[in-house]
Amino acid sequence: MKKPSALHNGCILVAKPYLGDANFERTVVFLCEHSEQGSFGLVLNQPTPFMLNDALEESFYSDMPLRIGGPVGRNTLHFLHRLGHISNAIEVLPNLFWSGDFEEIKTLLRIGSIQPNDVQFFVGYSGWSPQQLQHEYDQQSWVLANTDADFVLNTAPDVMWREVLKRMGGEYKVMANMPLDPRLN
Repeated sequence: MKKPSALHNGCILVAKPYLGDANFERTVVFLCEHSEQGSFGLVLNQPTPFMLNDALEESFYSDMPLRIGGPVGRNTLHFLHRLGHISNAIEVLPNLFWSGDFEEIKTLLRIGSIQPNDVQFFVGYSGWSPQQLQHEYDQQSWVLANTDADFVLNTAPDVMWREVLKRMGGEYKVMANMPLDPRLN
């Protein structure tokens, strides 16, 4: 994975090993939107024990896991997918879309037209006010990496943080092997 030179839509933010924020410890955040108005992203590697059916009033697909998208708006549901035909979907990367018409998603789930690696659902999101994320990046809280749809949708949450750093190589590969608590080393 290549390291981009600046924050941009579609990059991933990799929390440095000792970030110091429990909400983002060893997280990988997909940056859906970054502009002068602020930034919006979804944590890719914080699974929950819940399924999509647990968050909705109707039950139509029990095998769709929910992830924690971030500490903001935990009563909101967001999704990333590779379904470019969904109305109002925003293409963030080639073959990777954010949001869209949820009724269409539900219909496709009901008829079994969506495979588990075609969509990911998130409760909550990660949000930053104008310049806040840039400030955090300048303070070296995050490592930036480019990504693609396959990595986002097919990489298991429990290995994602390490996998990004290993693929970046060099000093990042060393960072991938740092213990959670350096005092235990």
